[in-house]
Amino acid sequence: MKIDLTETTSSKINAALVQARRDIGTPAIGMVLTLVIVTDEENAYDALKSANDASHEHPSRIIVVVKRVSRSPRSRREARLDAELRVGADSGTGETVVLRLHGELVNHAQSVVLPLLLPDAPVVLWWPQGAPADLAGDPLGALAQRRITDTSSAEHPIGALATRAAAYAPGDTDLSWTRITPWRSMLAAALDQQTVKVVSATVEGEDENPSCELLAMWLADRLGVPVERTLSGGPGLTAVRLVSKDGEIVLDRADGALATLCMPGQPDRAVALKRRDTAELLAEELRRLDPDNTYEASLKFGVARLAESAAPAAKAEAPAAPAKPAPKPAKKAAAK
Repeated sequence: MKIDLTETTSSKINAALVQARRDIGTPAIGMVLTLVIVTDEENAYDALKSANDASHEHPSRIIVVVKRVSRSPRSRREARLDAELRVGADSGTGETVVLRLHGELVNHAQSVVLPLLLPDAPVVLWWPQGAPADLAGDPLGALAQRRITDTSSAEHPIGALATRAAAYAPGDTDLSWTRITPWRSMLAAALDQQTVKVVSATVEGEDENPSCELLAMWLADRLGVPVERTLSGGPGLTAVRLVSKDGEIVLDRADGALATLCMPGQPDRAVALKRRDTAELLAEELRRLDPDNTYEASLKFGVARLAESAAPAAKAEAPAAPAKPAPKPAKKAAAK
């Protein structure tokens, strides 16, 4: 069931949702959380599709906040709220409310969203792009227990990591971090099987890929070794090499789907390590609502510090400059 409301209010939207549930014969609310998506008109369709796919695992009320930019000064002064409601088969396993804010209402989105939140249920906020610098300090972000961003969609992804680290608050997370969960699991399992002392590491991947930087910072923070960041043609993260005195542990994924794990003294193994879509990443983040301390430690390690930690190792591995030959002793003057 789809319902369109023009020039409406939050109370009218709530009343329409209750009536729609009665009409389709499901008066009870069987949703576990409220997912608020803040996006623009261009990206609203893709974000909503990913959220609907994730809702099959996490039934939720999805509220999409679309801030419409008014062209004329008069339109910017007038506040108007339009809504599109989807209940039942048109909204997966939950409910969907698409809010389009016009004029002055754009600056007060929290006053519209607050009455629509499910009572006694956690709130998750997701910015597919255009996230504010301070997530917890944002009026909408203050309503949520969990705040999700995606630095890979930023204009300068590596700089966005520094912004996220500077304003980090418990509950913040990023889909660039979620993308490397299988890599972290595989590397941790490999180190559990090999009792070796890692002395250095290399992370290889595309340029301006925040997932590569986060994985490198995680390794440097957890292992306490210098980590070098090298570039490849992708797609995404392509290889990780852990160097020890007994040999190298290599996890190499050249095609974005199947990886090869090479360990000293063992045959090479093929492991499934496909690149996941946004719906899978979002579903993983919705499984936990507590602060991610590992993400916080890795994020605050810093890209600049990562470069500094790799510099001494490169200097140590560089061949020593040949010693200059000793100067010949000066000839003694002939005795007269």
